[in-house]
Amino acid sequence: MSSVILTRVLCTYPSNLKTKKPPFSLLRTFATAAPVGSMSYQKELNAAKKAASLAARLCQKVQKAILQSDVQSKSDKSPVTVADYGSQAVVSFVLERELPSESFSLVAEEDSGDLRNEEAQETLQRITKLVNDTLASDNTYSGSSLSAEDVLAAIDSGKSEGGPHGRHWVLDPIDGTKGFLRGDQYAVALALLDEGKVVLGVLACPNLPSSHDKVGCLFFSQAGAGTEVQSLDGSPPVKVHVSAIENPEEASFFESFEAAHSLHDLSSRIANKLGVKAPPVRIDSQAKYGALSRGDGAIYLRFPHKGYREKIWDHAAGTIVVTEAGGVVTDAGGNPLDFSKGRYLDLDTGIIVTNPKLMPMLLKAVRESIDEKASSL
Repeated sequence: MSSVILTRVLCTYPSNLKTKKPPFSLLRTFATAAPVGSMSYQKELNAAKKAASLAARLCQKVQKAILQSDVQSKSDKSPVTVADYGSQAVVSFVLERELPSESFSLVAEEDSGDLRNEEAQETLQRITKLVNDTLASDNTYSGSSLSAEDVLAAIDSGKSEGGPHGRHWVLDPIDGTKGFLRGDQYAVALALLDEGKVVLGVLACPNLPSSHDKVGCLFFSQAGAGTEVQSLDGSPPVKVHVSAIENPEEASFFESFEAAHSLHDLSSRIANKLGVKAPPVRIDSQAKYGALSRGDGAIYLRFPHKGYREKIWDHAAGTIVVTEAGGVVTDAGGNPLDFSKGRYLDLDTGIIVTNPKLMPMLLKAVRESIDEKASSL
């Protein structure tokens, strides 16, 4: 990564949020029981880490080209299209290759419909080359070469509807596409559902600072085993824990960068009610979950506009990364998120994330603020 791009990436992450390594003696205060007995998902987690890391490598290459070119126009969606499809194809390929004996089900954002049109053939060739170059960069797959049809088939593996039975991988190939185009935060978010429960999650966050002047984090969790983070270049993993702040006045909170993605006015009302003094930290994608899991902030609020339905791939990986780091994730009614209903989440108003000590007063402030806003309309 060039020094110019590195400077730009570091500037997108607020300087008042310090990355840190918590002491190994820190005990987890909030545990989530493994949904299926005490089953280990280590083989699946290793495959997921590899898949997300390679997909992140592909995305980094595309974003670097965007930042180095004169074309940083939001009207030109081709770079993010190439990265989005390419990321999904890489994840699908790696998971199927690493876990060949398992029936494969992937719930993901993209399908290949648009790429099969005649006018999309040049884009498809670009995606195919990018996928093959990425796979060739890993010695394990150096002999693999996918055709355009292979890439389309890999993308279409993501058509599963999920549900309460069996195992289903859940993927957002680029979570935070607007951040990706701006050169800001985005994530490759991958999780595994087993009988409707999230049992492991991986967040590859290429632009999230890891330590000192290093950029790029890989957060990963499996049920009952805590959350760890390492740099994308493969540094030793470190266990992380959510902030232990008990006084809301000392808390900083995350929310979506785009006002179109979340009701900033409602978040502001809640913050005022709690006495939060710090301004909100607005960043794109599930990188917020990763940052919160290591204590960079204490609260994450998301209140979509009326009529919006949350998709499971926007929260599955982030939810387990935070809960295994000792945090709590609920909707505005205090209900845990239910990922067993298919591709969408049924929620009460929004999503709130914090530590167990702040959650009761946060829930109270949320309900009061929602009621006040409703009565003022």
